[in-house]
Amino acid sequence: MNRRKFLLSSSMALLAASRPGQARTRPAIGRLGAQLFSIPKLLEADFGQAIGSLAALGYREVELYGPYPFSAPEVQAQWLALKPQLGFSGSGFFGLTVAQVHAVLRKHGMTAPSMHTDLSTLQTRMGELAAAAHAVGARYVVLPAIPEAKRRTLDDYKAMADAFNAIGEQARREGVRFGYHNHGYGLQDMQGTVPLRMLLERTDPDRVFFEMDIYWTTAGGADPVELLASHPHRYRMLHLKDMKQRVRFKGDGGDSSQWVELFPYMCPVGDGVLDIRAIVAQAKASGVELFFVEQDMASDGLASMKRSADFLTAI
Repeated sequence: MNRRKFLLSSSMALLAASRPGQARTRPAIGRLGAQLFSIPKLLEADFGQAIGSLAALGYREVELYGPYPFSAPEVQAQWLALKPQLGFSGSGFFGLTVAQVHAVLRKHGMTAPSMHTDLSTLQTRMGELAAAAHAVGARYVVLPAIPEAKRRTLDDYKAMADAFNAIGEQARREGVRFGYHNHGYGLQDMQGTVPLRMLLERTDPDRVFFEMDIYWTTAGGADPVELLASHPHRYRMLHLKDMKQRVRFKGDGGDSSQWVELFPYMCPVGDGVLDIRAIVAQAKASGVELFFVEQDMASDGLASMKRSADFLTAI
């Protein structure tokens, strides 16, 4: 059996065990979402089958990740260079056109309200990005991380706040919304200021929106509930995942090697120590609109996504 057939047959076996004949309860968060970086190999093997598998588990929204065919050339080159390390090359539209992606989603009753992209594409190709967002039905275009070279000092973060405001204005003119997804950096004091809080304070709330990753927020030493409560209506999206035991970055969370070290502590939502119920309740109270389960390149793929969906539909 080749790799592609194995991936697909494994997926079907999992779905067959998903309480056939029983309708899934609508989760308290509304439409359950999935960040597609959770199952990249399945998507690369057969995009339509993978989306259908997520739909069968109760997911109704997805968040795409780049690069895309129109992304900045240097970003596409960086992605290709990572292929040997990642073990897959698929991203963006996985070899399909944006119209084909939209058709697959519609076939399975799903939407894609958010797209992850990169800083260069946001700053130089907003028109093409927004056109793709409109075509697939996305209303948010999101920066998943600030490049390391642009967040070494507090002045760097101040410059990024200005850049975010400019990007947010460009996005508004093109009919989409700009969002920033946090990793674990920027959560510790820097010259008397916590950079993430400065970004929240120095950016225009009508043009810059935030997406919280509850796992990396916790790993960086912050409290997701407190951040959400302190900044109502700034966070519009949430990445949901859980932590086997409470762990912190060895350093400031500023480089990807520190992220990789904590991957083994990641687990399906509800299987760990994070207070998911309290986080979700505060997120809803603070104006979060979209909730995406993310299991970064989980080795068990759909099994992790199923456990998370089962937990979230029960709360």
